[in-house]
Amino acid sequence: MQVKTKAIVISSLKFQEKSLIVKCFTLSSGLKSYFVRDAFSSRKASQKIAYFQPFSILEIEAVHKNKGTLENFKEIKTAVPFQSIHTDIVKSTMVMFLSEMLHYSIQEEEKNEQLFLFLETALTWLDHHDEIYNFHLILLLEITKYLGFYPDLAEIELPFFEMNEGVFTVFHNSTALSEHETNLFKRLIDLKFDNDQKIFHVIERQILLKILIDYYSSHLEGFKKPKSLDILKEIFS
Repeated sequence: MQVKTKAIVISSLKFQEKSLIVKCFTLSSGLKSYFVRDAFSSRKASQKIAYFQPFSILEIEAVHKNKGTLENFKEIKTAVPFQSIHTDIVKSTMVMFLSEMLHYSIQEEEKNEQLFLFLETALTWLDHHDEIYNFHLILLLEITKYLGFYPDLAEIELPFFEMNEGVFTVFHNSTALSEHETNLFKRLIDLKFDNDQKIFHVIERQILLKILIDYYSSHLEGFKKPKSLDILKEIFS
């Protein structure tokens, strides 16, 4: 089946010497993997590879056989031309980390239009703003709404957050956050992209990032801690 759709690049992996395997989150069909033959061998190789940077938003025409095998692009062009995401060291490190998080989080080949539109809007915001200290934290928390494990806020006034159940509770057990951690988490829940991005100190952001990674780990089977986490910590230290 031939499709035309927007696609967000999640990852790209070099295959043998000249080719790429590119994983994309598409608007029309959810998660898809594509084989890009001879990506490194043509005179326009650098231009072609530039399409497949983390979180690039593309307009693609592709053949989807929907047989669980690699699909093929027919045409590719940039849908949202970013100005700073792939050239600013802080932003590029952040999107490398976030794309790796999504690589381990979006596991089903099913359409999730609302998640796609949220990511597109969030990435456009990131491209146009410089105060971005908490962007990755807000994004990761918001994504849980679309993946089905956003915290239950019905009793948010309670002192502890239980990670496995995703609820606030009066009991502190082995899988619950401490009261201090829970208070930080509550502050994050109230935060939006346009709020004061300096609301947290460096140590507080590191605590929140650990909480979010642990939260993903407890709710997603097969989730792995991103290899780029240490690079992100170094950039924000």
